[in-house]
Amino acid sequence: MRDSVDRVIGVLDENGVIIACSELVKIGETRQEVRDELAYTAEAVTSLGYTYRPIGAAAKWEYVVFVEGEDKLADKVASILSVTLANIKNLYDEKYDKSSFMKNIILDNILPSDIYIKSKELHFNAEESRVVFLVKFHTKTDTLPFDLMQSIFPDKNKDYVISVGEQDIVLIKEVKPKTDIKEIEKIAKNLADTLNSESYVKVSIGIGTTVDNIKDLARSFKEAQVALEVGKVFDTEKNIISYENLGIGRLIYQLPTTLCEMFLQEVFKNGSLDALDRETLQTIQCFFENNLNVSETSRKLFVHRNTLVYRLEKIRKLTGLDLREFDHAITFKVALMVKRYLTAKPVKF
Repeated sequence: MRDSVDRVIGVLDENGVIIACSELVKIGETRQEVRDELAYTAEAVTSLGYTYRPIGAAAKWEYVVFVEGEDKLADKVASILSVTLANIKNLYDEKYDKSSFMKNIILDNILPSDIYIKSKELHFNAEESRVVFLVKFHTKTDTLPFDLMQSIFPDKNKDYVISVGEQDIVLIKEVKPKTDIKEIEKIAKNLADTLNSESYVKVSIGIGTTVDNIKDLARSFKEAQVALEVGKVFDTEKNIISYENLGIGRLIYQLPTTLCEMFLQEVFKNGSLDALDRETLQTIQCFFENNLNVSETSRKLFVHRNTLVYRLEKIRKLTGLDLREFDHAITFKVALMVKRYLTAKPVKF
């Protein structure tokens, strides 16, 4: 650049110190008053025979370029240098930024063989225990979701905050080896509570399994995605869903919808599931939640035991399934989950 411009050019850092200059003797000089003035404007500033412009986008720039002169040519040269240096910086940051490296891993944008090479270049510990959280924001705020997450997890050497969508943020968190899933769910709950209490934001969080090698982060990310998708169908009241605790819902979610339709037709030959009213379905749900215990269920529903027995008998006549029998109860429970899955994901032809 020095060879192409017949004027003195240089760069100031965040403290107003000259860190690069075509006149080497100027390196180390301080121009803090210019830096202070640029804090209030994104336009060019002139001072003592020089024109100054920020490098990069407004509100995010770290450096300032300066060109000798206060004329229009100096302003044009400063503009060109600002754009050029910003692009060079972005390319450099992407190449050597650990967060970008992590993003390429979870999105499968890097070959497995290149992961180890890149991790060595970045002095990155590839064999640390980590877990992926996928945080879906349901509330829009003035502050970007990424910035909110970054403020909660500022340690960029251990926790990596990555934007994968307008309202979807990935948190890759370092954990102790063999950390219990309850502890990991507690981290997610604390995060959700913090966002809700401090920023009035509601979120859902999917949790992948803990991995001990960096190359497995892509799998943990996919598991976190599945956890959110399955939870949206089967655990609508929960906002923290871990892949390890999805249970039978995960199996149903992976079944073809046509197979699910056939299963429902076989279990309920006369379409009897649709014949059950809201009160009956609530009774069934409560009966399952109380481990098929008639006395406990009747107490929770505030109904007489005989009333509950009558309802269960009515269900048996309608569906042919006696929920007091374990095998029948299992079939009915699975059928209800399959029905919810089909409602959320209609049959495709």
